[in-house]
Amino acid sequence: MAKRKMIVKVREKVPSDIEIAQEANLRPIIEVAKEVGLLEDELDLYGKYKAKVHLSVLERLKDRPNGKYIDVTAITPTPLGEGKTVTTIGVSEGLAYIGKKVFTCIRQPSQGPTFGIKGGAAGGGYSQIVPMEDFNLHLTGDIHAVGAAHNLLAAAIDNRMAKEARWSTNYLAKALCPDDEYTPSMRKRLEKLGIKSERPSDLSDEDKERMFRLNIDPDAIQWRRVVDVSDAALRSIIVGLGGPNNGLTREAGYDITVASEIMAALAMCNGLADLRERMGRIIIGTSRKGGLRYPRPVEPITAEDLNVAGAMTVLLKDAIMPNLMQTLMGSPAFVHCGPFANIAQGNSSIIADKIALKLADYVVTESGFGADCGMEKFMNLKCRVSGLVPNCVVLVCTVRALKMHGGGPKVVAGKPLDKAYTQENLELLEKGLPNLLQHIENALKFGVPVVVAINRFITDTDAEIELIRSRAKETGAEDAIISEVWKKGGEGAAALAEAVVKACEKPTNFRFLYSDDMSIKEKIETIAREIYRADGVDYTPEAEAKIKLFTDMGLSHLPLCMAKTHLSFTHDPAIKGTPRGWRLPIRDVRASVGAGFIFPICGPISTMPGLPTRPVFTDIDLDLETGRVVGLS
Repeated sequence: MAKRKMIVKVREKVPSDIEIAQEANLRPIIEVAKEVGLLEDELDLYGKYKAKVHLSVLERLKDRPNGKYIDVTAITPTPLGEGKTVTTIGVSEGLAYIGKKVFTCIRQPSQGPTFGIKGGAAGGGYSQIVPMEDFNLHLTGDIHAVGAAHNLLAAAIDNRMAKEARWSTNYLAKALCPDDEYTPSMRKRLEKLGIKSERPSDLSDEDKERMFRLNIDPDAIQWRRVVDVSDAALRSIIVGLGGPNNGLTREAGYDITVASEIMAALAMCNGLADLRERMGRIIIGTSRKGGLRYPRPVEPITAEDLNVAGAMTVLLKDAIMPNLMQTLMGSPAFVHCGPFANIAQGNSSIIADKIALKLADYVVTESGFGADCGMEKFMNLKCRVSGLVPNCVVLVCTVRALKMHGGGPKVVAGKPLDKAYTQENLELLEKGLPNLLQHIENALKFGVPVVVAINRFITDTDAEIELIRSRAKETGAEDAIISEVWKKGGEGAAALAEAVVKACEKPTNFRFLYSDDMSIKEKIETIAREIYRADGVDYTPEAEAKIKLFTDMGLSHLPLCMAKTHLSFTHDPAIKGTPRGWRLPIRDVRASVGAGFIFPICGPISTMPGLPTRPVFTDIDLDLETGRVVGLS
C-alpha cells in the first residue's frame, strides 16, 4: 500500500486540537470504507464523514486471515495522563505513513469528562480522530441507547415491586399472560425454576407464586439508573416519594452511563444473539428470603425474570454496529463502546476489533488506564472472550511521569509543573524507572513482545531519553522509541511504527495469567502477586460472604475485572513507584454476569463523577456565523 499523507497541513506552531480538526480536508467516509474493502450495502451512513458497519461483513470475510493485533497501554500515569490515546492514534498514523494498511479501534468518550475536567478524547495535536466534534459529542447515539436500555430495566424493577405489592398472584398471572401463553422470557424462567408447564393455567398455586411473584428485596437491588453527564447530586437519591401510585419509596442512585453493565456487555459480546443472552443474564438483585405463602430460598433476580431483556436488546440493535471514522492521515478508525476502565474492562468492542482484523494488516487498539488495569483486562478478559491473540504491546511512558514515581513533587491538573519536571534530572528519573520496568515485565508475562513509546515533551533531554531506552531494552523491551505524533502526526511516529512492525514479526507465546477453573480467591491473589507485587490479600467479611455467594451460584469460572485506582500499583492513589511489602485489601466483590466477569473492589470507586469549579463546558459554544463548535478541547 502506498504511503499516506496527512489530510491537514502540519504547522510548526501547533494550533488547538479543534482548530487542527476543523482545518482537515476530510475524506468522504464511503471512500474510506471502499479503500479497506467494505461494500456500500454494509454501511449505514450518518452524514458524509461517519457510518455504522454491519456485522454481516464478518460472515463475508470469515475465511480471510487476521491482521496483526497491537494493544497500546501505559505506565502508571500522572493525573494529567501521558498521551496514551494520542499515541494509539499516532501509531496508526505512523503505520499509514510508512505504507501499511492499518485500522484504529478506540472507545467512544462519555459526555461526563468531555464537559467536565478532562475534555474530549479524540487524541490531540496532529494525532486525532475526526470529525473531532462528532467523536466527542453524541457520535451516532450509542451511549444514549445504552442509557435507554439500562433505565428501562430500572423502571421494570420498580414497576414490578409496586404491582406485586398491590395485586394477588392470580391477578399478576392473568396480567402477565392474558392469553394463557408464556413469552420466551417466561419459558426461560420456567427452565430456571425447574417447573414443567405448557400453559400458565396448568400451574399449581405454589408454582404460580414462584413463577409470577419475584418478591424482590428492595435492600438488595444493585441496579441503579444512569445519565451521561457528571452529576454528583444524583449519586445517592430516594425514589418513590409521590405516594403508592408512583412507586415504592427506597434508596437508589445514578451512575454515569459508561459505567453501566450494559455498556460492558455490549463491548464484550460477539454478536446480536450473544448480546441477547447477556442482557437476560444481568442480575439486578435478589429475592426476599421466604415468600408470602410458600417458603423459598433467596434467588438472584435477572432481567430475563422481569421479561425485559428482549426489549433492552431491541434498543441496542444499532448500537452493536461499530462506528467508522478516520484519523488525520485519512486512515480508517472504529470508535465503538466506552466501558469504564475501573469497574469494567476499559477497552473498545470485540466486534470492532474482529471486523478490523479482517480488513487491515495491522489493527491498533487501546486499553484504558495504566497497564496494570487496562492491559491486564485486555489480556485476561477481552482476549479470553474474543479468542484473539495480540502480536505486540506498545507501552507509553513520559519523563514527567517517571520523575513523579521517583519521588518528584506532586503533579496537579491545572497547576504549573515544578521545575523538577522541566529540567534535566537523571537521578530522579533513575529512581522512577522501576515503574516502567515493572510494567514491561508484566506485559512479557503474557508472552507478547513489548515496544516502549517515549512520548516526548519539549523539555525532555537526550540524556533522559537515552536512559529510558537503555533500561527498557535491558528489561526485555524490543525497543524504546521517541514518539512525536502530537507535533508531527504520522511522520512523528514513523520510527515507532517500524519498531512495531518488527516486533509483530516476532513469535508470540500468548498465555493467560490464570485459568478459568481457579477459585475466585486464587484469581485475585494471582493478579495481586504477579501484576501489583503485593505480599498478600486481605478480605473484609462482606467480601468473604460475596465470594462464597458467587461460588455457590456457580460463577467462580468467570474472569476478574479488578476495580482499583489507576494512579498506583496499589489500592492507594498516593503511593507511587513500585511499592513492596504491602497487602491488597478487598472491601467488596460484585458480579456483572451479563458482561461476564466478577469485579473485586480494592478501594473507594466512584461511578458518578462530579464537576470541577470551572468545567470544560464553560468554554464550549457555537460560532453562530459559521455553525461550528468552538472551545471543545
